[in-house]
Amino acid sequence: MISKSPAFRITLLLIILLGLIGADLLLGSVRIPLRDVFKILTGGESKASWTYILLNVRLPKTLTALLVGAGLSLAGLMMQTLFRNPLAGPFVLGISSGASLGVALLVMASVWTGGTALTVLSGAGQWSLVLASVLGSTLVMLLVILVSLRVADSVSVLIIGIMFGSVTGAAVSVLQYFSDPDAVHSFLVWTFGSISGVTWTQFRILAPLVTVCILAAFLLQKPLNALLLGEHQARAIGVSVKRNRLTVILVTGVMAGVITAFTGPIAFIGVAVPHLARALTGTSDHRLVSPVTALSGSILLLVCDMIAQLPLSNQVLPINSVTAIFGAPVVIWMIVKNRRGQQIFQ
Repeated sequence: MISKSPAFRITLLLIILLGLIGADLLLGSVRIPLRDVFKILTGGESKASWTYILLNVRLPKTLTALLVGAGLSLAGLMMQTLFRNPLAGPFVLGISSGASLGVALLVMASVWTGGTALTVLSGAGQWSLVLASVLGSTLVMLLVILVSLRVADSVSVLIIGIMFGSVTGAAVSVLQYFSDPDAVHSFLVWTFGSISGVTWTQFRILAPLVTVCILAAFLLQKPLNALLLGEHQARAIGVSVKRNRLTVILVTGVMAGVITAFTGPIAFIGVAVPHLARALTGTSDHRLVSPVTALSGSILLLVCDMIAQLPLSNQVLPINSVTAIFGAPVVIWMIVKNRRGQQIFQ
């Protein structure tokens, strides 16, 4: 019989994760023997082309998948706990829509001023894209934080966040309507999401910011467990609901905004993985669910990345199309389970 101890489950997930890291480094349009992969990673000499592909293309992509999968999953877990809503995710407060608005403004404006969308989406223009995304997501996050300081309950914050997302989404639609087809196509490509375009230079900015947010999510385990009881019960046991709500929104907003800036919006991971973690652990206790959520998110995004690469093919699918294949059934299962009267937060 398989052990049900938390330590065993986490160890098993770590073993699976390590195996998938190796598989992701091996998989690609160019076949690199396993022996040469180990040789390159340990500083040995191999073919120059293999060394470049592994160290400058596959390795940053794999590490990005680890961080992004864990970050989005933990952000989704915190949002679901804060709002006690099983469909809440890291982008529920309109952070992703704000980032999309920033990118849309940049791409469309570049065309209106005589430039090309391709210039923005490649080379040095990538940093302009990142900056525009960060500015857009930060603006929406600040608006949500201001609202959270004035509103007493989390449900109102959630509704207002969704409204912010709707307004920014509408603004993006207007920009698309008045833009030429090339700009619209370039913007749509960005919305598909991608972890393969993150360079080492970008990763050095992405990694510390997301890591700090992940650590903050683990430090919030105790107040998040209190919020599982409901806001009134949390206040009764001495938890500052308003302060912790602000902290959760800030951590989630920064994490979602930074990830979206570098990889584009990646859907379903943040909504689906927390439910998988609860199913694996049989509890909603964040002391166990948080590490399992982080590991499961990294595992799932690595699997999606390997599927997106279409083995034995030079084509790469949009990462969002693959995450939807995994995420949508989980959300459907969760809704059906909830209709049968089973509690999601227990």
